[in-house]
Amino acid sequence: MKTSPVVRFNRRHSTDFVNELHNRVNKHFTDNNISKFGNTNMQLKSAFMLAMYFIPFVLLISGVVQSFGVMFILWCWMGLGMCGIGLAVMHDANHGAYSKRKVVNNLMGYLLNVIGSYHVTWKIQHNVLHHSSTNVHEFDEDLNNQILRFSPNQKRKKINKYQAYYAPFLYGLLSLYKTFSKDFEQISRFNKKKLLKGQGLTLGKAVLQISINKVLYLGVTLALPMIVLNIVWWQVLIGFIAMHLICGLILALIFQSAHVLDNTDFFMADEEGTVDNCWAIHQLNTTANFAKKGKLFSWLIGGLNFQVEHHLFPNICHVHYDAISDIVKKTALDFNLVYNEHRTFFCAIKSHFRFLNKLGQVA
Repeated sequence: MKTSPVVRFNRRHSTDFVNELHNRVNKHFTDNNISKFGNTNMQLKSAFMLAMYFIPFVLLISGVVQSFGVMFILWCWMGLGMCGIGLAVMHDANHGAYSKRKVVNNLMGYLLNVIGSYHVTWKIQHNVLHHSSTNVHEFDEDLNNQILRFSPNQKRKKINKYQAYYAPFLYGLLSLYKTFSKDFEQISRFNKKKLLKGQGLTLGKAVLQISINKVLYLGVTLALPMIVLNIVWWQVLIGFIAMHLICGLILALIFQSAHVLDNTDFFMADEEGTVDNCWAIHQLNTTANFAKKGKLFSWLIGGLNFQVEHHLFPNICHVHYDAISDIVKKTALDFNLVYNEHRTFFCAIKSHFRFLNKLGQVA
């Protein structure tokens, strides 16, 4: 019976690899006299991603655009902007990697609330439960799904037989689910696991914050356009839903293509919540890169095609992942360790759905 919400690893295993890896990566930053935090590139990217979301919204509510077709395009563009803010700005900030200044990280991390979610539940799910327990049954919150089977350690249901076919539709609903329900469900579950205390919150305070945030978000993003625009309300609703469907699908494909694959490993902890492995090697076993040569693609998705580097060094800003990826790969191979990678994003997606199909067919 597990005694902790996070997995405990054996720190005695492969300390030579961990020490050598950190020495080589630190040497890269020292020799080049660069900070591990964000740089001008990160600041320009942040401005670009924010503009992708807010400029279309301003155009929408200004009444400049009268055609529903053009409005729909603006909503879809906002969906891409939501992805950009989440992947390339908020993600680093809530890892404390955007800036060396905590106030800047807090400010940029709070952008998650601006696009309809809640930064505390995200931090607990992603930073605490996913990064510390990647692909570990009953510990990794990202595997916690009642409809889809993401791990061979999860029980197979009859509905899973066709999950590779209906999964994209569910992925599209993820952002809407997060906006309207998931934050409330998670905050209750995290409170039972005694994880709110680490965020300096009580359940009542967290629920109040989520409620206020949702009311403000829906009031500004959904109700305001319905009030000020000279179009029927359901056209605004269609645009709002399309924005979230685009965001949900893209985010799900990016993150699922890094862990739920046919070449990554899945684990179960023992009764005491322990996995007999080194944490760093565990990240290598459970994580995969994709499309490392896609410079523009990597820039747009916040370097999250370098998921191996991100999981090993979540406190380093993603703008440096490309530079340190060869160091990480060489060090892993020097110690005869696995380094999972796919040549393209499409190859990673194929691996993901191939694995989903396998999990759906085999108990």
